[in-house]
Amino acid sequence: MSSSLRFDRGHTDDLMAFLMSAPSPYHAVASAAARLEKAGFRQVEETAAWDGTTGGKYVLRGGAIVAWYVPEGAGAHTPFRIVGAHTDSPNLRVKPLPDTGAHGWRQVAVEVYGGTLLNTWLDRDLGLAGRISLRDGTHRLINVDRPLLRVPQLAVHLDRSANTDGLKLDRQKHMQPIWGLGDVEEGDLIRFVAEEAGVDAEDVTGWDLMPHPVEPPSYLGRDRELVAGPRMDNLLSVHAATAALAAVAGQPDSELPYIPVLAAFDHEENGSQSDTGADGPLLGTVLERSVFARGGTYEDRARAFAGTVCLSSDTGHAIHPNYAERHDPTHHPVVNGGPILKVNVNMRYATDGSGRAVFAAACEKAGVPWQTFVSNNAMPCGTTIGPITAARHGIQTVDIGVAILSMHSARELCGADDPHLLATALAAFLAG
Repeated sequence: MSSSLRFDRGHTDDLMAFLMSAPSPYHAVASAAARLEKAGFRQVEETAAWDGTTGGKYVLRGGAIVAWYVPEGAGAHTPFRIVGAHTDSPNLRVKPLPDTGAHGWRQVAVEVYGGTLLNTWLDRDLGLAGRISLRDGTHRLINVDRPLLRVPQLAVHLDRSANTDGLKLDRQKHMQPIWGLGDVEEGDLIRFVAEEAGVDAEDVTGWDLMPHPVEPPSYLGRDRELVAGPRMDNLLSVHAATAALAAVAGQPDSELPYIPVLAAFDHEENGSQSDTGADGPLLGTVLERSVFARGGTYEDRARAFAGTVCLSSDTGHAIHPNYAERHDPTHHPVVNGGPILKVNVNMRYATDGSGRAVFAAACEKAGVPWQTFVSNNAMPCGTTIGPITAARHGIQTVDIGVAILSMHSARELCGADDPHLLATALAAFLAG
């Protein structure tokens, strides 16, 4: 591999800054949009009429963003090159009636979101972030990025079997964080959030709030060859795809045979079935409107989709040194070994041989090494937005990602080289 592709400290530093800026899906898309704005992209409203002008554009909807770059000379039937990802991570979410507590402790009522590793949320300093909805129909981002909440673990003296029989957590009883002392007061949390946001509590009519660990990402290891941090699944891919799209948009238009696209969805961790999820109409609507805005017909739309390819980028499993038997005996993805191609013949991943060739060509063009992931036959295989994207829109889709440890933990672990290697491969793919 070219030495120029080895550990790019600037890219990894920026990834860690991105993770800190994005404690919720709403912050993630705002941060991605800000990066695209610096690259010359402009926001278009879904409720406005679209024109066929060239250049970079993006749509924001809740915790999702779709961005695309139309080069000079692109026809109405020009195919798309899409990188798909998701902005949500398994965590805890504040309930509609958040104020609770007992025995002199004030607590916040939360619901478990996605398949989070519950024990990793115990005894952590947690902030609070998300968005609030106001009476006038607007939204306000909120980020209390300081120690505010904590889910306290039971002392080992009161659970002598925790280290022998395993820790057993009840999702309802044991995961409610504390945030103070005193009597429970209805409306207390939202009054606090409103004050943090600088608005009147009476104007807050809705909220989508979630605790987040406030410990920043960090390099780890003797040679700092690892990175530990929150929400790498899947903000690592969102960050890489945003960087790749911005880089490709800076190339001469004559070198772009496709229309490059970033599609970062919400709600992947609970099935993608929402208006901002991959199983919703958002991506297809944006692509179709782009075709029609450039004077295209349904025939042009069909031709464009037939030539489109999507790389669905999501984190995958690196081989775990303490649990090697859980992995396939012949496929051992390692950290800092480059992005992984994810394969499952039962279509839990959308990759087939043709898609493998597309991914291999992009990595070869970029000079990036790559690996293959397949599940142990005795273990159930996870899934992601790839099969959903392929089936919903009828476009060729390939599932890829970065191999990590501690997936779905409150703090995950990846190789320090891999984020830059992924972004480099994605840029080569988007550029065609």
